[in-house]
Amino acid sequence: MSGARLTDEQRLDWLRLIRSENVGPRTFRALVNQFGGASAALDALPDLARRGGRLLLKVTSRAEAEKEMAAAARLGARFVAMGEPDYPKTLQAVDTAPPLIAVRGSSDILAKPSVAIVGSRNASAAGLTFAERLSRQLGEAGYVVVSGLARGIDTRAHKATLETGTVAVLAGGHDKVYPSENEPLLRAIVEQGGAVISEMPFGWEPRGRDFPRRNRIVSGLSYGVVVVEAARRSGSLITARFALEQGREVFAVPGSPLDPRAEGTNDLIREGATLCAGIEHITSVLEPLVATGLRSDIGVEEPLHLAGTEELWDELDLPDVPRPPVGAVTPDTGVFEDRGGIQAEVGVIDLLGPSPVSIDDLVRQSGLPIRVVQMALLELEIAGRLERHGGNAVSLVAGR
Repeated sequence: MSGARLTDEQRLDWLRLIRSENVGPRTFRALVNQFGGASAALDALPDLARRGGRLLLKVTSRAEAEKEMAAAARLGARFVAMGEPDYPKTLQAVDTAPPLIAVRGSSDILAKPSVAIVGSRNASAAGLTFAERLSRQLGEAGYVVVSGLARGIDTRAHKATLETGTVAVLAGGHDKVYPSENEPLLRAIVEQGGAVISEMPFGWEPRGRDFPRRNRIVSGLSYGVVVVEAARRSGSLITARFALEQGREVFAVPGSPLDPRAEGTNDLIREGATLCAGIEHITSVLEPLVATGLRSDIGVEEPLHLAGTEELWDELDLPDVPRPPVGAVTPDTGVFEDRGGIQAEVGVIDLLGPSPVSIDDLVRQSGLPIRVVQMALLELEIAGRLERHGGNAVSLVAGR
């Protein structure tokens, strides 16, 4: 990693690009790879959308980005870009990591090894007691506890580690805390040396689909995820799924088969999660990972170079992440070689339909270079006509 920092102008361009319509984390890096920087990518967005079949695309203006930066400054938040020294290295290893995160509180705490503790909002007394004890012990052992500031287990985990260090990940903007009764807890986290993170715009009220999106960051910040209580349809199980996809460890606290709040955790144990009945079950697994780092496990090396911004990601081929949908173009290095422009896109779109097909198959069947296929897919995605699936597969959005 170069350890370089963005200039103020680059940071503004990054914010504009990630806030523009149909641009998610993977689309962001594909665009910057393709055009050599966020500024050039912003200039290219309208033409990409037109070539993909969309006449109008909402591109975030400079004034809108400056307004958000001013709102962040008023709250004491700062935007940290992937690849900068303050960006969490564990999160950086995730293929859908947000290019920019807004951070309030300590940057130093983001460099320490973290464990996520999540669970039921309607937790039992026993579950709350265990979450509090486990969180406090992890803090005393040198781990930062990460959670989502939700009611129940999340809240208890944060409160138990205020003194040793905790990180809260928000589903909405920094100025739209959910639940609102946890605003005092958020302030305490910041004041006592912890950190609060969000990838969402200021003023953004969290919606249902934003919570799974947040959960990928909770797991991405952590070496392992501990699920204390979870029903079978719990959002905590989504966090566990993300953790598995990210190559992180999953721990589950067993519970009574008579309690619906234990059904999800008991299922996790049956499916291979590590049973957690005490801190030693976590530390014995994580200590070797903390000592060696996650990079060899994830298989991503040097995912971002700020200096020059010519090649931000180098041939990543990682699984897609489920809902919420984000861009997932796998970038290829080198200069785009125009082999027909719109004609190439038409050739690719003819091979697409409502059923997912792998990008490798598209390349083989079209006979086009992979760079050309990727550009055609990028145009369709910017136009809102492409859907991403796991296994590096794509399909056309129905009715578009």
